[in-house]
Amino acid sequence: MAISDIVSDPSLLPVLGSSAETLEQCTKLLALLDPTANATSDSQDTVLAASKQQKHLFALLAKLRGQNRDAIFRVRDTKQSTAEARQEIDRLHLQLQNLYYEQRHLTGEIAACESYDHKYLSLPLIPIEEFLELHPEHKESDDHELMIARINHEHAEREKLEQARQELLKRKQALIAENNKRKEDLANLDQDLERFIDVCTQAFYLVIL
Repeated sequence: MAISDIVSDPSLLPVLGSSAETLEQCTKLLALLDPTANATSDSQDTVLAASKQQKHLFALLAKLRGQNRDAIFRVRDTKQSTAEARQEIDRLHLQLQNLYYEQRHLTGEIAACESYDHKYLSLPLIPIEEFLELHPEHKESDDHELMIARINHEHAEREKLEQARQELLKRKQALIAENNKRKEDLANLDQDLERFIDVCTQAFYLVIL
């Protein structure tokens, strides 16, 4: 498999091209400097050609070093971006887990509320049919609004009964006070009668004597 098939990043393809070109230039320079291959060539021409090829090779190496440095910087930036993205993913994952936990908690709370034995269910309210006869404006109300209306009706009725009880209690207290006053008056009258009888008796004996 060729290296170009392994490396697919567009930013690294120029580096591969420069590397291949540099390798080719090195091969040319080595072939030019091979004494066995250039035994019949003019040494002066060979030196000039080698110098030219060497300068070109140095230029390619400088270019390759620059591309390699840029690639290293890009790798560092990619690693930094990857680390930041991973931290963000971890944060979002933790937040999602917290939401799942909160969802389960709220689901449990809702189930507990739905199964809770509410006190209002045991209130001695009048039957729905009787209530709707008294208040036909609630015939289109839903269950929640109807229950609130029935509780308010029961509260109002109990307030009326309490007011009536207080009035009866006041009347009772007034009657008790009036009875006590009459008892006191009767007791005083008895005492007056006893004194009157005593005086009459004494006067009777004085007249007889």
